[in-house]
Amino acid sequence: MECREGCGACCIAPSISSPIPGMPNGKPKGVRCIQLTDDNKCKIFGRPERPKVCIDIKASEEMCGETDEEAFYYLVTLEEATKP
Repeated sequence: MECREGCGACCIAPSISSPIPGMPNGKPKGVRCIQLTDDNKCKIFGRPERPKVCIDIKASEEMCGETDEEAFYYLVTLEEATKP
């Protein structure tokens, strides 16, 4: 499945604990990744400095939903359910 054009939920909703170029301490949930463009595209997509967690996440109907709001809800709910 391809990502929904312009969504960006996976780059905003969840926290990322690994370093991101420009965000050496990662990012908290709900904070927009510094590598996300204004039209919600990743500036470092396909580049070696992209965090492994970003490389490993795969779009799915369940995760992406039909709207950006559904994607945000799913990702925030998943993070809450899996936090230590």
